[in-house]
Amino acid sequence: MKKLFTILAILLLQISYAQNKDVKAIQSILDQQTKSWNKGDLDAFMVGYLQSDSLVFIGKAGPKYGYENTLANYKKSYPDTSHMGKLHFDIVSVKPLNTDHYFVIGKWHLVRTVGNLDGIFTLVFKKTKDGWKIIADHSS
Repeated sequence: MKKLFTILAILLLQISYAQNKDVKAIQSILDQQTKSWNKGDLDAFMVGYLQSDSLVFIGKAGPKYGYENTLANYKKSYPDTSHMGKLHFDIVSVKPLNTDHYFVIGKWHLVRTVGNLDGIFTLVFKKTKDGWKIIADHSS
């Protein structure tokens, strides 16, 4: 019985370590997105998203599919740095859905000369061969 508890404890530590590593990787992506946004670089901001037609972005106009559509919508809504402003994320939670998917809840804040904006978001991250990527974004 003691051996079983030891094995279970080791397994739980390994799972915890893997999840900690994944959460740090996801946080790093969000940090890089913030830096890219604040430099006015939407192309670099989009590196966190899966380059696929299956990417879904859900905003006030409803779901839109595809990496290129998402990038085009960002460029239309934020045509210059005065509209982009300075971005800040407050992460509320990062929870595993399974070993290859995480669900993130947060708040976004834009400080802009043309008027500040705030909202909430949910993201689904997927582990890919290129690392963690956003496959679904619901921002409002």
